[in-house]
Amino acid sequence: MTTTRREQILDTAATLFAERGFHGVSVHDIGSACGISGPALYKHFAGKGDILTQSLISISERLLAEGRSRSENARSADEALAALIDWHTEFALAHPALIVIQEREWANLEADGRREVRALQLAYVDIWVDTVQHLRDDLDAAEARAAVQATFGLINSTPHSARISESSMASRLARMARAALLA
Repeated sequence: MTTTRREQILDTAATLFAERGFHGVSVHDIGSACGISGPALYKHFAGKGDILTQSLISISERLLAEGRSRSENARSADEALAALIDWHTEFALAHPALIVIQEREWANLEADGRREVRALQLAYVDIWVDTVQHLRDDLDAAEARAAVQATFGLINSTPHSARISESSMASRLARMARAALLA
């Protein structure tokens, strides 16, 4: 897969934001890490805040699109749940910097960006909630949402907890997530 300059900037910035925090990174730092001048970033983004916002919008769109695809292509609710767990686990293990900036830099998003990211995230959560409710008819929407969000907390802990091989961690997380959602 070919990475565009825009994608390179987003990936690089996410890594830097996760390592140093939003306020610890300058446009010059991002440009330098990408092999371009800081001002060249303005061809792609309005500024550092826009880079953060677009990083979180982009990932939220990707999570939602893949979550929908996996859910829609599953033959059963049980298969959909397994596909959703596998997807979220794959993502969390492959993109720890995005998990970190989502949790740590939320307050640095402008209000419009926050609303857009939140809407995308809620749509993603709803896919999971619908799937869980098909498997757990004893849960109302609020209880299913609480279980899903707690499971996201478990899976999204990987930037802080993944101390074993990626395949072992993926397997462990999948078993734990399934158990948490179906308990």
